[in-house]
Amino acid sequence: MTSKRYFLVVLILGTLSAIGPFSIDMYLPGFPGIAESLHTSVASVSLSLSSFFIGISAGQLLYGPLLDRFGRKNPIYFGLSLYILASLGCAIAGSIEALIAFRFLQALGGCAGMVAARALVRDIFPVQENARVFSLLMLVIGVSPMIAPTVGGYVTTHFGWHYIFIILAVLGASILTAVHFSLPEGQNPDASLSLRPLKILKNYFDVLIQPQFYTYVFTGSLAGAGLYAYISGSPYVFMELFKVTSQQYGWIFAFNALGLIIASQLNSVILRRGARSESIIPIALAGQALAAIALSIGSIFHWLNVPIAVGLLFLFLSCQGFIFPNSSALALAPFAKKAGSASALMGGIQMGIGAMVSAIVSWLTNNSALPMSGTMAVCAVTGLVIVLAGARKLRRQPTGEELQEASTEMVKTF
Repeated sequence: MTSKRYFLVVLILGTLSAIGPFSIDMYLPGFPGIAESLHTSVASVSLSLSSFFIGISAGQLLYGPLLDRFGRKNPIYFGLSLYILASLGCAIAGSIEALIAFRFLQALGGCAGMVAARALVRDIFPVQENARVFSLLMLVIGVSPMIAPTVGGYVTTHFGWHYIFIILAVLGASILTAVHFSLPEGQNPDASLSLRPLKILKNYFDVLIQPQFYTYVFTGSLAGAGLYAYISGSPYVFMELFKVTSQQYGWIFAFNALGLIIASQLNSVILRRGARSESIIPIALAGQALAAIALSIGSIFHWLNVPIAVGLLFLFLSCQGFIFPNSSALALAPFAKKAGSASALMGGIQMGIGAMVSAIVSWLTNNSALPMSGTMAVCAVTGLVIVLAGARKLRRQPTGEELQEASTEMVKTF
């Protein structure tokens, strides 16, 4: 593969991976405008974010077996086509109920690319190059929260929130075209694979009951749920309580995302110097818990202002940059043949918990930052309890040298 071809393929896979996060982050600055246009509240608009999380959660579990049965491209074609149509539906939605429904369909379509991109990396590139390719994909995903809210803020201010979804539809059509003409086929369809519900459920159940998997999946999912609480609650906190503009909110969101990117790159450096994933996660979760508790105390006693809130959220998201890659790698490390199912199940659990948490934040919305910060604190503390309890159980089990090497290598791919 030539260097130009290599770059093009990686770029397409990166956009497939980032289409979900981009679709979340870009419309956040438009929450007040959407609420005013649809004659509802910002808290009700946040439910469209929850429906998006539910769609991604359900969709990942759906596309896992479909990608193995029908090949990589056909499910992508279906998913991106659904994404484009649903984006146009969001643009013309005349009620909050319609927007919530179309956002669910948009997520259900967009997550096809997120699942397929991981599979295609294994199909297209030599094994020794996978770590480099995954690192490049994570860079695209990490940059997305920095660009999307800023773009969304400017589009909302100058053109209106409807154009955010028109841009997303155009983006989906562009990716679909690139996939058709420039992306290799990947693995061939396998008609022998069963799509019977009981067979699929049994496969997922076998993965779920593995102690290392469920310990680190639920640890990482709860830490990630704190991030979703921030995504769901921050538009109200900053634009309604602190009265920042949509453009200013976009810059705040981008700045906080920078903490996650820096921490994830620092994590790779620390691992190469001999640190263990099992040791990094509890420390990072403790940092998350302290930041969220401080944010909650500040909200209760009315000590918060924009600089303090941004600083504490920056610390919280920086800790997430250490937790996500390590917990993901440790959760997937025990699996070889079932890595695809484990990856799909992990994504489904993460997004499912995220959807529930974002809905809770929306329902609890009051005239303070406490629903957001309190939910973030509960998630971080619960995740810390799970990882400490789970680690004690795992230490009593034999852990082979091969498993540890696999864990470390996988962490470096994130």
